[in-house]
Amino acid sequence: MSVSDRPVIGLTTYLEQSQTGVWDVPAAFLPKAYFEAVTRAGGIAVLLPPQPVSPEIARRVLHGLDGLIITGGKDFNPARYGQEPHATTDEPRLDRDAWEDELLRQALDADLPFLGICRGAQVLNVALGGTLHQHLPDIVGHTRYQAGGGIFTHVPVELEGDLLTRAMLGGQPEPLVVPLYHHQSIDRLAEGLVVTARTSDDVIQAVELPSATFAVAVQWHPEAAPEDIRLFEGLVKAARHYRKAFA
Repeated sequence: MSVSDRPVIGLTTYLEQSQTGVWDVPAAFLPKAYFEAVTRAGGIAVLLPPQPVSPEIARRVLHGLDGLIITGGKDFNPARYGQEPHATTDEPRLDRDAWEDELLRQALDADLPFLGICRGAQVLNVALGGTLHQHLPDIVGHTRYQAGGGIFTHVPVELEGDLLTRAMLGGQPEPLVVPLYHHQSIDRLAEGLVVTARTSDDVIQAVELPSATFAVAVQWHPEAAPEDIRLFEGLVKAARHYRKAFA
């Protein structure tokens, strides 16, 4: 594949206190598995650390991209969907919340191909007017979706409908077994979104925005299953078409 055929995919990053060598400083970082999956799928990965944002800045950033991934991370600020924080909800990362919310809004406005991963699915739902369950164990009575210790649990999900998610992930094996690590999930579904996967206890695990060319979001972590990069390949394919359309 020539370099000109490789679309540029932006991935949002964490901003946390981090230690390396003698340094202990706030730093932007992202687990290698995310951008490695983009590279293997045929894209060029560019990292997008949290920073001051306006609609104009977001549009300028997105102008240099062919696709966007909002990655996993800390809980989204419940004030953004009109709730007080649950006792288990993370201290909000206000800079990251604002950055990703504006990037997503401008990406959807430009019909830029978008993939949301875990937190990214929640950012999408809230941006479009939905709400979240802040602590799933209160709803489903178990902790299998976030066992703790940074260990992913592998859980079967049932695909629904006949949209992009099924086109990319349908077939064998089905039900699809995916790596999960989340204690929050979509509650009230935003207008315009369609559920495309659930677990057996009715927890929403994937959504799409059918009015967009490619706006897919999953609650699981596809980067944690390097043997299956179909979601990344789907995004890269859509981003390649986007790049050609605006070349």
